[in-house]
Amino acid sequence: MAVATTESMAALYAEDETAWLEAMAALIRRRDLAGLDLDNLGEYLTDMARRDRREVKSRLVVLMAHLLKWKFQRDKRSRSWRTTVLHQRQELADLAGRGVLRAHAEAVLPEAYENAVELAASETGLPRASFPADCPYTIEQLFAIDLPEGEIA
Repeated sequence: MAVATTESMAALYAEDETAWLEAMAALIRRRDLAGLDLDNLGEYLTDMARRDRREVKSRLVVLMAHLLKWKFQRDKRSRSWRTTVLHQRQELADLAGRGVLRAHAEAVLPEAYENAVELAASETGLPRASFPADCPYTIEQLFAIDLPEGEIA
């Protein structure tokens, strides 16, 4: 196998990110640290962490917006809303059930709740003041929420 240079790895990163990732993994497994494209690897890892944090916050917003709609628009409950709540809860728990992303979820919960209120108010037509001023949910509650099937109108 040809020896990869840092320049060739940088070119591969620009051309085919997935192939570059596989090459980085192979170099690491071989303990060939000199061949690593450290500049792009650092940038890529930072971007991954940022993306994961953004996804946690996004899932929190969608989950809480649907919970607010569920609570404040009882007459419009549907299987679709229930399914969205369950799906977002499952995905959030998988993504942020432990570790640094769980700590991030706890840290952004108040900001995510503000966004959820804004979204719920827009979707329901209810004034923002209709919803609790402070987040009524803990991370634990959001990971465990299960809406009863019988509450669907």
